[in-house]
Amino acid sequence: TIAPMELFFRFDFAAARYLPRLPDSHRCSRLHGHTFQVEFAIRGQPGADSGWLVDFDEVEASIAQLKGDLDHHCLNELAGLENPTTEALAAWLWRRLVTLYPGLHRVTVQEHPSRGVSCFGD
Repeated sequence: TIAPMELFFRFDFAAARYLPRLPDSHRCSRLHGHTFQVEFAIRGQPGADSGWLVDFDEVEASIAQLKGDLDHHCLNELAGLENPTTEALAAWLWRRLVTLYPGLHRVTVQEHPSRGVSCFGD
């Protein structure tokens, strides 16, 4: 048999947020925006018949749905993201993706080229 494989997908979206639990003096307590970069990885064995872990077309459709929910929105207005830290956003994405892809291994969210958060499950 072939060793387990990991495949990944990347997408980005632009969104606004503010972090309401911070003091008013903190710059992130004010409304601001990011172009978030997201990468998620799925681990497993390719299917005996299909030869793949997942159908890339199905994943593209899932990503389009996620982007529709997130892109050019205020994250604070989404259920479960009332305090939309990058950590909370990674966990929020995990909960949505793991229902579609049981082999989900990691969700990484970058808010800036030099920093981000990886979530490995709830």
